[in-house]
Amino acid sequence: MLTIDKLTSFGANVKEGMNRCLNNEQFYLTLVDKSVRSPAFDQLKDALDQKDLTKAFELSHSLKGVVANLALTPILTPISKMTEMLRNREDADYSELVTEVLLQRDKLLACCNG
Repeated sequence: MLTIDKLTSFGANVKEGMNRCLNNEQFYLTLVDKSVRSPAFDQLKDALDQKDLTKAFELSHSLKGVVANLALTPILTPISKMTEMLRNREDADYSELVTEVLLQRDKLLACCNG
Protein backbone atom coordinates (compact mmCIF):
# COMPACT_ATOMS: atom_id res chain seq x y z
CA MET A 1 0.00 0.00 0.00
CA LEU A 2 1.30 3.40 -0.95
CA THR A 3 1.95 5.82 1.90
CA ILE A 4 3.37 9.30 2.31
CA ASP A 5 6.39 7.78 4.07
CA LYS A 6 7.07 5.45 1.13
CA LEU A 7 6.79 8.36 -1.30
CA THR A 8 9.19 10.38 0.81
CA SER A 9 11.66 7.47 0.86
CA PHE A 10 11.27 7.17 -2.91
CA GLY A 11 12.42 10.78 -3.21
CA ALA A 12 9.16 12.52 -4.09
CA ASN A 13 8.70 16.09 -2.93
CA VAL A 14 5.56 15.14 -1.00
CA LYS A 15 4.95 18.62 0.38
CA GLU A 16 4.89 20.12 -3.12
CA GLY A 17 2.73 17.33 -4.52
CA MET A 18 0.30 17.51 -1.62
CA ASN A 19 0.00 21.29 -2.07
CA ARG A 20 -1.11 20.72 -5.66
CA CYS A 21 -3.73 18.27 -4.38
CA LEU A 22 -5.17 20.72 -1.83
CA ASN A 23 -3.34 18.83 0.93
CA ASN A 24 -5.75 15.93 0.47
CA GLU A 25 -3.55 12.93 1.23
CA GLN A 26 -5.90 10.28 -0.15
CA PHE A 27 -6.42 12.25 -3.37
CA TYR A 28 -2.66 12.65 -3.79
CA LEU A 29 -1.95 8.96 -3.15
CA THR A 30 -4.70 7.94 -5.57
CA LEU A 31 -3.29 10.18 -8.31
CA VAL A 32 0.24 8.85 -7.77
CA ASP A 33 -1.00 5.26 -7.89
CA LYS A 34 -2.98 5.84 -11.09
CA SER A 35 -0.21 7.78 -12.81
CA VAL A 36 2.49 5.20 -12.14
CA ARG A 37 0.28 2.55 -13.77
CA SER A 38 -0.14 4.59 -16.96
CA PRO A 39 0.48 2.63 -20.16
CA ALA A 40 2.21 5.76 -21.49
CA PHE A 41 5.49 4.64 -19.88
CA ASP A 42 5.65 1.48 -21.99
CA GLN A 43 4.27 3.30 -25.03
CA LEU A 44 7.14 5.78 -24.70
CA LYS A 45 9.67 2.97 -24.80
CA ASP A 46 7.94 1.47 -27.83
CA ALA A 47 7.90 4.81 -29.66
CA LEU A 48 11.61 5.26 -28.99
CA ASP A 49 12.34 1.70 -30.14
CA GLN A 50 10.49 2.50 -33.36
CA LYS A 51 12.35 5.83 -33.71
CA ASP A 52 9.01 7.69 -33.74
CA LEU A 53 10.36 10.86 -32.16
CA THR A 54 7.11 12.80 -32.61
CA LYS A 55 5.06 10.25 -30.71
CA ALA A 56 7.84 9.83 -28.15
CA PHE A 57 7.86 13.59 -27.59
CA GLU A 58 4.09 13.70 -27.07
CA LEU A 59 4.24 10.83 -24.57
CA SER A 60 7.26 12.16 -22.69
CA HIS A 61 5.78 15.66 -22.53
CA SER A 62 2.53 14.29 -21.13
CA LEU A 63 4.31 12.11 -18.57
CA LYS A 64 6.55 15.01 -17.59
CA GLY A 65 3.48 17.11 -16.78
CA VAL A 66 1.95 14.40 -14.64
CA VAL A 67 5.07 13.54 -12.67
CA ALA A 68 5.93 17.23 -12.25
CA ASN A 69 2.51 18.01 -10.80
CA LEU A 70 2.81 15.09 -8.42
CA ALA A 71 6.43 16.06 -7.62
CA LEU A 72 7.82 12.60 -8.39
CA THR A 73 11.37 13.87 -8.66
CA PRO A 74 13.18 10.57 -9.39
CA ILE A 75 11.06 10.16 -12.53
CA LEU A 76 10.88 13.86 -13.33
CA THR A 77 14.63 14.34 -13.68
CA PRO A 78 15.24 11.88 -16.54
CA ILE A 79 11.86 12.47 -18.24
CA SER A 80 12.54 16.22 -18.32
CA LYS A 81 15.91 15.74 -19.99
CA MET A 82 14.37 13.32 -22.48
CA THR A 83 11.48 15.67 -23.25
CA GLU A 84 13.79 18.56 -24.07
CA MET A 85 15.90 16.39 -26.36
CA LEU A 86 12.77 15.08 -28.08
CA ARG A 87 11.34 18.58 -28.40
CA ASN A 88 14.24 19.26 -30.77
CA ARG A 89 13.81 15.81 -32.35
CA GLU A 90 17.42 15.00 -31.51
CA ASP A 91 18.51 11.80 -33.17
CA ALA A 92 20.13 10.38 -30.05
CA ASP A 93 20.42 7.20 -28.05
CA TYR A 94 17.59 7.50 -25.53
CA SER A 95 18.09 4.04 -24.05
CA GLU A 96 19.82 5.24 -20.88
CA LEU A 97 17.13 7.83 -20.15
CA VAL A 98 14.18 5.56 -20.87
CA THR A 99 15.78 2.81 -18.78
CA GLU A 100 16.10 5.24 -15.86
CA VAL A 101 12.49 6.41 -16.26
CA LEU A 102 11.22 2.83 -16.26
CA LEU A 103 13.48 1.84 -13.37
CA GLN A 104 12.13 4.69 -11.24
CA ARG A 105 8.57 3.88 -12.34
CA ASP A 106 9.11 0.27 -11.26
CA LYS A 107 10.50 1.38 -7.89
CA LEU A 108 7.40 3.50 -7.36
CA LEU A 109 5.15 0.63 -8.46
CA ALA A 110 6.82 -1.54 -5.81
CA CYS A 111 5.88 1.11 -3.23
CA CYS A 112 2.28 1.01 -4.47
CA ASN A 113 2.09 -2.77 -4.40
CA GLY A 114 4.11 -3.52 -1.31
